[in-house]
Amino acid sequence: MAVVADVAAGTLVVVLAMALLLAPLVSSNSEGDALYALRKSLSDPDDVLQSWDPTLVNPCTWFHITCNQDNRVTRVDLGNSNLSGHLVPELGRLEHLQYLELYKNNIQGTIPSEFGNLKSLISLDLYNNNISGVIPPTLGKLKSLVFLRLNDNCLTGQIPRELVKISSLKVVDISNNDLCGTIPTTGPFEHIPLNNFENNRRLEGPELQGLALYDTNC
Repeated sequence: MAVVADVAAGTLVVVLAMALLLAPLVSSNSEGDALYALRKSLSDPDDVLQSWDPTLVNPCTWFHITCNQDNRVTRVDLGNSNLSGHLVPELGRLEHLQYLELYKNNIQGTIPSEFGNLKSLISLDLYNNNISGVIPPTLGKLKSLVFLRLNDNCLTGQIPRELVKISSLKVVDISNNDLCGTIPTTGPFEHIPLNNFENNRRLEGPELQGLALYDTNC
């Protein structure tokens, strides 16, 4: 019985060790699946995504992708890449992602609410595209966010008040859209220049606390 118990214990140790070794690979595969979902949703006439091969162990060898020492994706750099198509909710799985750079393309559709799950995100750069719909209130969950640049798109609706709770936020540019309501004046918005909100024809001036409803003109 002791021999059997020893064998069983040894087998358990081996299984646990293999599980620990495989965990990063499983996570990396999941991240690769999320990124490949993005690739499938985009038109790529210049073949900048040609290296995005879903059969590889992880996406860390793909061009325009940066990973940390644990092979977790930390950057997606696809700015000014002549891409069109739409964003995908699967990107919300990239929990270690710090920089999502998709500026100056022709991306359409909406910003997925799942982007609020990108808990490590520092920079969200989607400016100069053709993105429509609202700014998801779920972006207020991005407690590490410093740069939020959504200017020169076709965004509508209000500026989510959830964003005022992001104390790390330093740069916000949502100019040249079709936003409405009023401009927040608390939290990080206290120091954002007004020209970062300009050319939103239905957007009123800064909200007056207690005097103006922020959904004015929406």
